Amino acid sequence: MLTPPAALEALLFAAGGPLSKKRLAELLGISGDQLGTASEALGRSLAGRGLALVESESDLELRTAPDAAGIVQKLREDELSRDLGKGSLETLAVIAYQEGATRGEIDWVRGVNSSAAVRTLLTRGLIEGKEDERDKRRMRYALTTEALAHLGIGRADDLPRFSELRSAAQEIAQNEAPQETVSEAGQ
Repeated sequence: MLTPPAALEALLFAAGGPLSKKRLAELLGISGDQLGTASEALGRSLAGRGLALVESESDLELRTAPDAAGIVQKLREDELSRDLGKGSLETLAVIAYQEGATRGEIDWVRGVNSSAAVRTLLTRGLIEGKEDERDKRRMRYALTTEALAHLGIGRADDLPRFSELRSAAQEIAQNEAPQETVSEAGQ
């Protein structure tokens, strides 16, 4: 069994963004004071490493350490200097025409794992992830205003054949929904 600092590290790493202290205490099954102790221990254990624990009044987040800023900036500059590529463009299209999609939905449409494409689009600020209202354990990705500007449109429905393709996507999703429910029930 993991110690509270190790479990905290795992949750923050898996979240990939800030988590509220209240939610972390609930997930770990510990009090707010115990969470404070665990976060202090995690912060100390990360000293001199490539990650740092960032704490606000209400949230905790794992980020790259300030000492790693130079090398991380080189990585981002390299990623931003390359063209988006076919996979990222396909992913952007799925998100645009479905007016938001989870990674699982993107993977299903593309037929391949889309993790790298989603990461590229997030890094470039072309999509943003928000908690999915239907399942709070996953993210739903949507276009940012930066993406709309990059595509030269004011709204997603300005995309070519938007209404036609959006309707087709909704029809496919409705036809697939009962099958997903059956398979989820069997798990």
